[in-house]
Amino acid sequence: MKQIRFILASLILAVCAFGAHAGVLSDYLENKGVDWLLRGQTFTPPATQYWALFTDTCTDAGPGTEVSTSGTAYARVPITASLANWSGTLTSAQTVASTGTSGTSYNLGAIAWSASTAAWGNLQSVGYMDASTAGNRLACINLTAALNVSGSGFTVQFPASSFSIQLDN
Repeated sequence: MKQIRFILASLILAVCAFGAHAGVLSDYLENKGVDWLLRGQTFTPPATQYWALFTDTCTDAGPGTEVSTSGTAYARVPITASLANWSGTLTSAQTVASTGTSGTSYNLGAIAWSASTAAWGNLQSVGYMDASTAGNRLACINLTAALNVSGSGFTVQFPASSFSIQLDN
């Protein structure tokens, strides 16, 4: 059963143009994938991805604890799903459809949040959301190490080619 779940998760991620190495698919996305793949239901991945920061680690059950937007200058970062924004699987700079075997895609431009104006807390994960506020978390990726945004003036970012997303392996 775990093998079937892994295969379904990989297919779902391929359709959504997102995968999570050392991450977790949300129950929401798992259900959408099963309905699409096995039950003939329509699922359209978001044309714009919204990247969010969380102060807890990933679980597939819920949205987690996102950084507060009240007086902090925090907002989710929108990125259009496109060949220009995410590399193909052949190289970390590929801007055509994927032809590689790594199952890995990299951000082609920086993913950057605005500078903090107050503490954001101890950041532990990044989430892929389907809306600029509220909405559903589709997947989550734990940070390699927590980042403590303890006050104003912090800018959290992933420079180009530093954020990788893997569908298999």
